Formats: sequence, structure tokens, C-alpha cells
Amino acid sequence: MKIRTKLAIAFLTITVVPITLIYMAIIGLNNYQARVFSETYGVSEDVDLFSGASIRVFSHLTESIQKEIDKVLESDTGKFSNETYLADLNGRLSMKHSFLVVRKAENLLFVGDTATVEELKQEFFGYEDAAAPSSWRNFLDKDTEHLLKIREFTFPDGDDGGVYLVTNVMDMVPEAKSMIFEMLVTSVMILFITGAVLTVWVYQSILRPIGKLQEATKKIRDGNLDFTLEVEDDDEIGQLCQNFEEMRIRLKESTEEKVQYDKESKELISNISHDLKTPITAIKGYVEGIMDGVASSPEKLDKYIRTIYHKANDMDRLIDELTFYSKIDTNKIPYTFSRINVANYFRDCIDEVGLELEARGVELGYFNYVDEDVYVIADAEQMKRVINNIIGNSLKYMDKKKGIINIRILDVGDFVQVEIEDNGKGIGPRELPYIFDRFYRTDSSRNSAKGGSGIGLSIVKKIVEDHGGRIWATSKEGIGTEIHFVLRKTSV
Repeated sequence: MKIRTKLAIAFLTITVVPITLIYMAIIGLNNYQARVFSETYGVSEDVDLFSGASIRVFSHLTESIQKEIDKVLESDTGKFSNETYLADLNGRLSMKHSFLVVRKAENLLFVGDTATVEELKQEFFGYEDAAAPSSWRNFLDKDTEHLLKIREFTFPDGDDGGVYLVTNVMDMVPEAKSMIFEMLVTSVMILFITGAVLTVWVYQSILRPIGKLQEATKKIRDGNLDFTLEVEDDDEIGQLCQNFEEMRIRLKESTEEKVQYDKESKELISNISHDLKTPITAIKGYVEGIMDGVASSPEKLDKYIRTIYHKANDMDRLIDELTFYSKIDTNKIPYTFSRINVANYFRDCIDEVGLELEARGVELGYFNYVDEDVYVIADAEQMKRVINNIIGNSLKYMDKKKGIINIRILDVGDFVQVEIEDNGKGIGPRELPYIFDRFYRTDSSRNSAKGGSGIGLSIVKKIVEDHGGRIWATSKEGIGTEIHFVLRKTSV
């Protein structure tokens, strides 16, 4: 739920909901008060205390006695001359905050409350209405706050008379005040409960996520990235928390990459230092041998010089790998792509590496199975680096007296596949998946005789993949290793 929706709901909750609840409470209290009036004063339960003003409400108080009087007037008007009957009737009216007055001609035959009658005496005369002898009329005296209900009739002896039911409106005020107080208390409770519920809801949906976000920010400030920021909602704050969590993950990955990079850089420096020291030590030894005259014969001198030359080439290769590694790390490899004829290109490569392999006593086999008109898009110099690194790695781990390296060029549909096979010591199945990883070297190869920076095959993988190709290896321990890579063909 969006925050704007939540704010709209909050507005409706704090306005419409309390008004609705207060209205329902008033209706409920009205019904309750009507029942109380009914039980206390005999008022009908369907009386609406908030409509028709007080006349209608208080008129209902004496409604049952009015009906009784109507029946008596229809059967025996002389009963209103009976003092005992009138006293009983007045007693029942007093329970309804009312009293009885009976007039006969110009005299008051019965008075239920003498003090009040003195204030209202003028109200008991002058209301004769012969045209409507059987109807009740209501009058509210605003000065004395009494409600009068009048019914004229005729006594058996012919004198005109009147029945007056007088209700003290002020006696009903406590009930009205009680109801108003109940409504006020109910309204305050509704507002308080609504505000409390709304506060809890806002806290749960807005303030608590912000608190979590603040706590997560403090953890990152203190360098702690090993936590998870739980995202519960999908509103703006939830999306902010989601973005923050993604930022934390990337920051953690970046930190881990930096730590790994620092580790690899230290390892590279250690490997290069170790691998440079080996040929330098050998060169120094052979140079000292020449200076001391140990190489006394032309053959021995030629052997020493060739050894120095090969060691210098090893050093040059290591330095070249280090330079190229720095370009890989910054994605600044200088590629120069062009259309290359596969048959001609690999034929030239074989001619070049064949001389070195022959000098090392390694047999080279070359097998080309592609047509003369097959082309690929590649960087000739960098592909030559790929071939040299793979062959160099094979020579490094060659353990047979008669070394063999076979190079096969195959046509596999849309691709040209190159296979470089050796008969070296092979690679174990546990180590094979990692040989293209940067700085990876098998445990058995970590010695001064083999050397190697551990980045040769990772450079090969990077170049092949940058050409849009793929590289993999198969190997059997004690038999040899075969490196495969493919390049996509291009039309002539």
C-alpha cells in the first residue's frame, strides 16, 4: 500500500470513522434511553428523544393515564367528582413528574400540587372549546417550564369541566443531562480508541520500517555488512528498504571483491617474485660459470649460452604476463580484430612454435580438418598468445621423456574448434574445474622447478571469451591433458 493511500485512509479514519461511530453511539444511547424512559415512566420505546422537541417526549410520559381518562369520560364523567379516585390518579401521575387538576365550572375541584397551581392558575381557565370536547390539547408554559395537557368534558349535572395533566419539564433535566454526559464520554472514548488504533497502524507501517532502516544505516557506518534488512511492505518505504538492501548486498560484494583483489594481488606479487628469482638465479650461475672458465669447451659454452637465453625468455614471458594481467584487470586489452584465414594462420603459428618445441625435444603434431576458405574474426596477436600460453603450460607439466603435443583444427558447424593435446602428467578430476581460475595452481606444481604465475590459463580464458568463444579442458591423470576452445566462423 502506497503512503499516499495510507494518508488518505488515516484522514478517513480520523474523520469519517469517529463521526460514524459517534452517530451509531447516539442512536444506541437513544434506544437505551428510550428503554429507560419506557421502564421508568411508561413511555413507548419507539419515542425518538431527539425529534419533536420536549413536548412530544414529555407528552408520552402521561400517555397511558390519558387513555384511561378517555375511557372514564366516555362511560362515567361523574367519577371525576370522586375524591378517592382522583387522589389515586394523582398518585400515579406523581411518579411521572406530573400531577392532576380537575376543574368544575369556575372552581378547581381537585388540585394535585397547590403551590404550582398558584403559579399556573390563569392557565386553568379560558380554554373551554365546546367544538372539541373529546380532544386533548397541549400547552407549554415557558415561564414556569410546565407542560399542560387539557381535556374538556361535561359533568352529569350539566356543569362544564376540565381535566389538566401538568408535567414538570425541569424534573426531566437530570435524565437529559445524564444522556448528554454519556454521549460525551462515548464520543471521547471513540476518538481516543480511533487515535490509538491509527497511531499503532502508522507506527507499524511507517515508523518501524524507518527505525529498521536507521539501524541498518548504523551497522553499515560501523562496517558491518553481514545482516539482512527484512522488507515487509511494498509501499514507498518498503521500496526504499528494498533498494537499501540491494545497495548493502552490492556493497558487500564490492568489499569482498576488493578483499579478494588485494589477496590476489599479493599472491601475484609473491608468485612473480618467486618465478623471477628462479631464472635470475640460473642466469647468474651460468654467467659465473662462463666467467670462471667452467665452460672450457665450445660445446659447453654454447650450452650455457642457450640456457641463459631460455631463462631470459622465461623472464620476458613472466613480465609480459604481468603487463597483460594489469590490462585484463582494468578491461583495457588492446584488441585489433580482423578477418583471419584459419588454415593459413594456424599453419604460421605451428611453424613458429615448432622451432622452440624441437629445441626442447618435444614432438609436435599438426592436423588441420578445415577447408582453406574458412575465416574467423579474431585478433591475430592475442590468439597467438592463447596458443603460446596453452603450449607453455603443457611444457611446464610435461613429465615424459618423449614429450608430444598435438594440435587439431576442426570444423564443427558454425564454429572452428581448436584442440591442443599433450602427454603430460594430467590433471585430477577435483582440480580440473579450477584450472582457468586466476592464480590457481595444483599443489604438485607449486615448486621452483615448474614455476608459473598462475594467471596463464586465466588470460587464455579471458581472450577466448572476449572473442565470443568458449574454452574447456579434459584430462586423465598419467595420460595427458587436452584443451579445447571454439571460435565462431564468419562468411567470406
